[in-house]
This record gives sequence, structure tokens and C-alpha cells, in this order.
Amino acid sequence: MSNQATIIANIAAIQARIAAACQLYERQSPPRLMAVTKTRNVTEISAAIAAGITDIGENYLQEALSKQAELRVQPDAWHFIGPIQTNKTRAIASHFDWVHSVDRAKIITRLNEQRPAQRGPLNICLQVNINDEDSKAGANIDEVAELAKLVLSQTHLRLRGLMAIPANTDDLQQQRQNFAALRGIFTSLQTQFPEAPLDTLSMGMSSDMEAAVAEGATIVRIGSDIFGPRIAQVK
Repeated sequence: MSNQATIIANIAAIQARIAAACQLYERQSPPRLMAVTKTRNVTEISAAIAAGITDIGENYLQEALSKQAELRVQPDAWHFIGPIQTNKTRAIASHFDWVHSVDRAKIITRLNEQRPAQRGPLNICLQVNINDEDSKAGANIDEVAELAKLVLSQTHLRLRGLMAIPANTDDLQQQRQNFAALRGIFTSLQTQFPEAPLDTLSMGMSSDMEAAVAEGATIVRIGSDIFGPRIAQVK
């Protein structure tokens, strides 16, 4: 089987997993499937787009910009999902439709100031360090409401929801507990800011997708189960 055929088959298998999880957990609407394409080449990304993927997630800015320039067929939306350095906010604001990894005030104000007006508001998810891990990026839980308020005050940003990368575990109940905690924060924000277009829970990857579906994910971010094991990183 060619690499392209393998990618197409993998996407079909993931969509079947999502459908099965939705049936098991009585969900009416499935989450969107984002293909995480860090270290993958444009041929692989093109195969994913041809198979129906509309959302592409990238962690590394320079790698993403190169791919955006090379791809003949673009996805509906480019998502930046990696840690954000302040010297890269201008390029992120200019070349992406969504940013899932916003976790501090300085990044919020820079993205707003540097977003080209003609591109419309930049969709923002606040990243939450849901397990308070020193090794993980993300805002502390008690910082989320103030950051949300700041995003909502910006002209060129649109607050859409929350993202998290919970502590790694193979235990389904612990996975669900982590995602339920993020959903609880999300629900609290919806109550606190009823005017906000809060509709997005970006959570769940290859190893914990079913738990994320169970707890209300609206976007799942899948890399290795689409493209195979990660190859050497290019930053």
C-alpha cells in the first residue's frame, strides 16, 4: 500500500473510531478532525486534504510557513498549536486562522495588534495547564477567566474556547477526569461571558481521543494515527 493510500485508510479508521465513540457516549455531533502535521511533508498533507481533512495543525512556525507556500491545495483552516514565542507572533497572526496555544496576556495583545485587519478576527483558544505540570505550557486554571476577558476586549481576536494537553496516562477514567475538568472551566466561561462565541473544546490526541469525545471535545488533534510515528523534528 502506498503512503498516500495508508494515510487515506488511517483517516477512515479514525473517523470510524470517532463515530463509534459518539454512539457509545450518545453524542449527536462528532468533533472536527484536525490533522497534526509537524514534521510531515507536503505530499503527506496533500493526501490528508484529498481524504477530506479540512483542518491542519502545526507546532513549528517556520516549518508551517514553508508548507503553506508549497501546498497547491490549501485546507479550510490552518491552526497553530505549538508554544508561542513573542518574536513569532506577527507571523502567526498573519498566516493562521486559529491559535490554540495562547496562555499569557502579552501574547494576546501582540496577536491582536499584529493581526491584519483584512483577514478578519483570529480565532483563539486559551491553553490551560489542566494538571499544573511544570513541563507543560498553558495558563494556570485561576488565570483563565482574566485571560478570557482580555481576549474579549481585543478588536482583532475572537475567543472560541479552550485547549489542553493533559498529563499522559493510559487510564480511561483518568483521561476522562482530566477532560471533564477542562469542560468544567469551559462551561464556567460560557456562564461568565454569555456574549462570547465560546463553542470550542480542543482536546484529545491519538492516545486519548475516545475520552475526549466522551467529555465533549469539538476538535480532536490527531497526528501519529494518521501519518505514522513521528519523524525527526524540524523547528
